[in-house]
Amino acid sequence: MSEASITNKVTEAGIITLDLEDMYPAGERVVFDLKPLLWQEIALKEDDLRAFCKIHDWTQYSGKFVTVDCSADAIIPTWAFMLVAVKLQPYAAFITQGHADHLERAVFTRFVQDLDVEPYRGARVMVKGCSKLPVPLNAYVELAAKLLPSVKSLMFGEPCGAVPLFKAPRG
Repeated sequence: MSEASITNKVTEAGIITLDLEDMYPAGERVVFDLKPLLWQEIALKEDDLRAFCKIHDWTQYSGKFVTVDCSADAIIPTWAFMLVAVKLQPYAAFITQGHADHLERAVFTRFVQDLDVEPYRGARVMVKGCSKLPVPLNAYVELAAKLLPSVKSLMFGEPCGAVPLFKAPRG
């Protein structure tokens, strides 16, 4: 059999494959933990936090995706998270609050919100399934919701085993 006789049925069907792994936002993920700044791991002293913020090298977060959290079971005032965010803002590529898994969710939420759907308007779209990178489930859910008003059809998986999710009515 010659190469010329091999046909790519996916290409012939006009299916656009969208792989979230290809769009995975590159950059180091960092958890900024407030726990070491607590007094006896139970309370945060404003003066101590402000003194720390003045001497801390914030440039080490340049270009990184940062989440601000506290791994201790302590009540941290909202302003403390905000103060750290203010210090991180000139350097970090992205800032949120929560655990490491919350960071991934927030990064992908932002990515999906910013995604231009025009290339997929009226198209048959396959959202690729298997991923080697930690693409969170919310990314797939939010992507489906974002694409739905624009696409002709939406599928999930691989071309050899696609799960149909949506097909626009004819008309």
